Amino acid sequence: MFGTESSLSMFLNTLTPKFYVALTGTSSLISGLILIFEWWYFRKYGTSFIEQVSVSHLRPLLGGVDSSTPSSANTSNGEADSSRQSVSECKVWRNPLNLFRGAEYNRYTWVTGREPLTYYDMNLSAQDHQTFFTCDSDHLRPADAIMQKAWRERNPQARISAAHEALELEDCATAFILLAEEEATTIMEAERLFKQALKAGDVCYRRSQQLQHHGTQYEAQHRRDTNVLVYIKRRLAMCSRKLGRTREAVKMMRDLMKEFPLLSMFNIHENLLESLLELQNYADVQAVLAKYDDISLPKSATICYTAALLKARAVSDKFSPEAASRRGLSTAEMNAVEAIHRAVEFNPHVPKYLLEMKSLILPPEHILKRGDSEAIAYAFFHLQHWKRVEGALNLLHCTWEGTFRMIPYPLEKGHLFYPYPICTETADRELLPMFHEVSVYPKKELPFFILFTAGLCSFTAMLALLTHQFPELMGVFAKAFLSTLFAPLNFIMEKVESILPSSLWHQLTRI
Repeated sequence: MFGTESSLSMFLNTLTPKFYVALTGTSSLISGLILIFEWWYFRKYGTSFIEQVSVSHLRPLLGGVDSSTPSSANTSNGEADSSRQSVSECKVWRNPLNLFRGAEYNRYTWVTGREPLTYYDMNLSAQDHQTFFTCDSDHLRPADAIMQKAWRERNPQARISAAHEALELEDCATAFILLAEEEATTIMEAERLFKQALKAGDVCYRRSQQLQHHGTQYEAQHRRDTNVLVYIKRRLAMCSRKLGRTREAVKMMRDLMKEFPLLSMFNIHENLLESLLELQNYADVQAVLAKYDDISLPKSATICYTAALLKARAVSDKFSPEAASRRGLSTAEMNAVEAIHRAVEFNPHVPKYLLEMKSLILPPEHILKRGDSEAIAYAFFHLQHWKRVEGALNLLHCTWEGTFRMIPYPLEKGHLFYPYPICTETADRELLPMFHEVSVYPKKELPFFILFTAGLCSFTAMLALLTHQFPELMGVFAKAFLSTLFAPLNFIMEKVESILPSSLWHQLTRI
């Protein structure tokens, strides 16, 4: 025992400072090369090489099964879809399920004292109203001329006063619309005004329909009257839905889609999906999705997450993470998980609202596809449908974060959709009120082994530099460190030597 200690101390005393410089320098070089390789592999494949090797090769040898990530999606769809990206990344869309200003948004302001709508959002709505509800021939009818000015007014009271002034001249559909949207304080009152607007709007629509081929002026007027009629019928259907007459609302929406099949810009199918989910008519929901969930159409959170909900509904009531980790995912469970990953890749902000990890606010009148505003608008109306399906939220909670392990760099590439737009955060801050904390795209965290190798490389490089500059002092530190490191071993050896007979210990040391 004492011979071993003496030989060890002799070995430590013979080490020169050059040895420590070479040792620390070599360690720094090796850890630096590992760091560079790990970083390159992470940039290309989105995961740590060491972590992947340990999970893929070592874990099966130890009896573990990795079922957290399903089979990778078909990337050819993503490449094809990215080639279709011809519109602006941050195009703002009218919210298909926007609330009523007078009966809902203003009521929130009265109760809380906070404004749920931003100036930017309301300004976009004003532009929409001027586009849909006015035309160049409005000067020919006095009431329409007044309403053309009313839609440009910024003061709500001035708009309401102008609408009443127009109604004194004649029954003007757009005047009734403005009063239903902004002056009515209840949904029932708004519905009554919209029914009056429907009578006036239907008369104007039929008259302009007969004259639309008489010139461009009449054609523009007919287009305006068509927009007005569609808007009124859609809002009447939404009133029925809010008042609990859901079947009536579904019928009105179906009739509207049949009557005006080309007006897909209004996204009436999203209103229909929400009403069918309320009726728990999942077969009809699937039929609507089969028609509108096409790769050539602009996707939406409503389409993607409703498809995921239907897939999850088939397996969520019996899904268990522990059982799935033992036996692996079944085909139905794999389809559900892939549908959730597809939805999360399209809009990653939705799960936090559905899982109530973040509080909801009133949705804005305009939304940004794949942004926080769209996530709020979807979760505000669809959270109840997810809660109604037993186990659906549990399945979402267990699987949604796995999407970010499958997508290496979502800001640069995507598997199923075009790359996630970088400008969404800026646009959402304009659309959402100041008191709401805007969600940003959850960025992928660096793997542990990249951080570990970076720290190891920095530490060994610093040791090499200090050893080169202060060789004698670092040599003393190194000897003291090694002596401290071996102190527990020496203590154990001493205890063993004191317990065992000297003859037996002599035989063991010889061996």
